[in-house]
Amino acid sequence: MTELIEAGNYVAKVRVEHIYEADDPTNWAPYLSVDDVEKLEKVDAALRAGDLAEAAKYGRIYELTEVS
Repeated sequence: MTELIEAGNYVAKVRVEHIYEADDPTNWAPYLSVDDVEKLEKVDAALRAGDLAEAAKYGRIYELTEVS
C-alpha cells in the first residue's frame, strides 16, 4: 500500500505495509508499524523543510500544480 504525504506544493508517495490481525479484539486494523510511521514522519519533516533529496529516499516526490 502507499500513503500520500502533502506539504506545500509537494506530495510524497511512500510505500508502507498495512497490518491486519484477524484476532485483534480492538478492531483497530489496519494499522502501520512503528517503522513505517517513523518513515512517514521523516518524509513529512523533509518536505516541510524543503529537503526534497531527503524525502526522495523514502518514496516518489511530486510537485503539485493548481489547474483551477
